[in-house]
Amino acid sequence: MEKTLELQFLNTAGKTVKISIDSPVEPIDQTALNAAMDQILAANILISTDGDFVAKKGARIIDRNVTDIPLA
Repeated sequence: MEKTLELQFLNTAGKTVKISIDSPVEPIDQTALNAAMDQILAANILISTDGDFVAKKGARIIDRNVTDIPLA
């Protein structure tokens, strides 16, 4: 099972922009996550095709199960 932490932000156009982090440390520390997202916004170093990141929208853990199927 592969897990990804997805950070969701809004850009100046009001569209959702996502940053994905592979294999996050669990359990997720909500206080640290909020602080990290605030730092990303304050640094203003990330930009999307529709403008700067301007607000936090959310965060989520995505679980992905991969099962190989042997071919005969």
